[in-house]
Amino acid sequence: MLDGLRGFAKSWPGKILGAFLLVGVAGFGINNVIVDLGSNTLARVGDEEINSREFLRAYQSQASRIAQQIGSVPTASQAEALGIPTAVLLGLSEGATLDSLASQFNLGVSDAKLAELLREDPSFHGTLGTFEPGIFTQVLQSSGWTEAEYFDARGDEARRDQLTDSLFATTKMPSVATGLINDYATATRTMDYIILSETSIETPAAPTDEELAAYLAEHQSEFRTQETRTVQLLDLSLASLAATKEVAEDEIVAEYERTKGSLTTPERRALEQVTLPTPELLVQFESGLAAGTDFGTLIAEAGLTPANLGTLAQADITDTRLANAAFGLEEGGFAIIDGIGGKRAIHVVEIEATREPTLEEARDDIVERLSLAQARTEINDVLDQIEELRAAFQPIAQIAERFGLPVYEADVSANGNELSVLPNLAPEDYSRVAQAIFAAEQDRLIPSIPLSGNAHIWFDLEAVSEARDQTLEEVRDVVETAIIEERTNNALLAKSEEIVARLEAGETLADVGFELSAFPQLSAPFTRFGSEDGLVDGTLAAAAFAGGPGHVGSVVNETGEVVVFQVVDTTAPSTPLEATALDSLNTEARAGLYSEFVAALRDDAGLRINQQAINQLLVQNYGQ
Repeated sequence: MLDGLRGFAKSWPGKILGAFLLVGVAGFGINNVIVDLGSNTLARVGDEEINSREFLRAYQSQASRIAQQIGSVPTASQAEALGIPTAVLLGLSEGATLDSLASQFNLGVSDAKLAELLREDPSFHGTLGTFEPGIFTQVLQSSGWTEAEYFDARGDEARRDQLTDSLFATTKMPSVATGLINDYATATRTMDYIILSETSIETPAAPTDEELAAYLAEHQSEFRTQETRTVQLLDLSLASLAATKEVAEDEIVAEYERTKGSLTTPERRALEQVTLPTPELLVQFESGLAAGTDFGTLIAEAGLTPANLGTLAQADITDTRLANAAFGLEEGGFAIIDGIGGKRAIHVVEIEATREPTLEEARDDIVERLSLAQARTEINDVLDQIEELRAAFQPIAQIAERFGLPVYEADVSANGNELSVLPNLAPEDYSRVAQAIFAAEQDRLIPSIPLSGNAHIWFDLEAVSEARDQTLEEVRDVVETAIIEERTNNALLAKSEEIVARLEAGETLADVGFELSAFPQLSAPFTRFGSEDGLVDGTLAAAAFAGGPGHVGSVVNETGEVVVFQVVDTTAPSTPLEATALDSLNTEARAGLYSEFVAALRDDAGLRINQQAINQLLVQNYGQ
């Protein structure tokens, strides 16, 4: 029977039937597995695909930004925990959604527009702030882009801008909303207030020994020592080994003679320029140049402000015409040369002449270089010798004495901040060395800690001071101060509540303040965010705005003072929102509508993700 089925499957009728079965099964959803997402397609929005190349490029950009914050490029699992892949996919799917809609509307971008976008891209600007073809090629190569990919991406961006500008460019916040926001942000109040101090209350009684002991028992977690580990440390690095070297005078002189040409500072010139876009300006400057008129006089007469190009060496200037003209002039001179938008005048403000340093000026740099050169040839041999001595259980002090290296001592806590005693240890390595110190055991051979740049650190664990509860005798003064401060604060808060109750009962703040020798102050008008002079901070302002005219209350402000206040005036905004604030609100409104619009389009089109391909791509490039 099976032979009969195999034979039928090989016949034309069998193949046709198989095709119909495949199509029929696909109709029940198997198409998502067979024909929907290829191995190079990580996601699809409608008919628009997101391939592995564009995903990886966007992912690398996001991962680099995260790496600047955490100090290392996140692995695939770390990135997943941080939500990087999801954020990248959402960003790319947003673009793909708009690309799909743009295609439906048959939107396009002309070559002239692409050329304009290219010229305006600051990534490709040279010294003069204008487009440089060489920089364009260099940036694309370093970023892994082809020219075709760059222009495709800019074209897609331009088409998306056409969509968003046409749909949302005129969107504004409703006037009712802006009115409410204006009222919230710019309404002002004025108040009378007094600040309570220790003179406003009776001095709290000093705590007894029993009260001190009870407070310490209740807050014992606040009075504990940190575990510390006493260590002797040995640092072997190029810098530490170089510091042990002595360089002979004849070597210094010979090195100076050999390298003084490379130590010479090249001539640099402070340059500025003005563009001459009209024939009248060009004629004016050409006439002035022929007549020997000073550049400053010409720009003053023309009402122009020159652009400062900086102080540059000739090799720093990418524009050949500018370099040749600027370095052919005398100080104070100017020349008229061609530019992209027309003629321009180049002015040499100041010339810093070529300068060769003296032997004494170059001595420290030469000694450092020669010492490092010696250290570089010896460091591997010294490293092997130290490792052999450590394997023989030689103490750090003896090893350091043998090689002329310093020994550093520190009581190290878990955060490792005390490791700042090591001058050649970077702060980002403190935590790593501290972890090794806290993982070590006394009377055990402790391996070296390798660091970057062929550097190593060894240490001997001398003593361990365990974390412990501090006794009352150790912290008596601190505990007593804490109790007195607590009682004082509680008394001030109780006094403020008492005063508020009296004000609500009809007494005046002036009368109450007179009793306390705390005379009321009249505040400047303030908004919900505080006053311009800073005397009314945000916390106090929020309390004052919690009620209407005549509102009384008390609050602890941001500096810890207890303030009792009474609102004496409320003022509604008399002018509309400033143009900049209104523009910002309208921008936020457009951004919100845009996000909802794109999300709805994406939901309609459907976002399909090849999660397996994404995981595989990230593990291959960033590790598990």
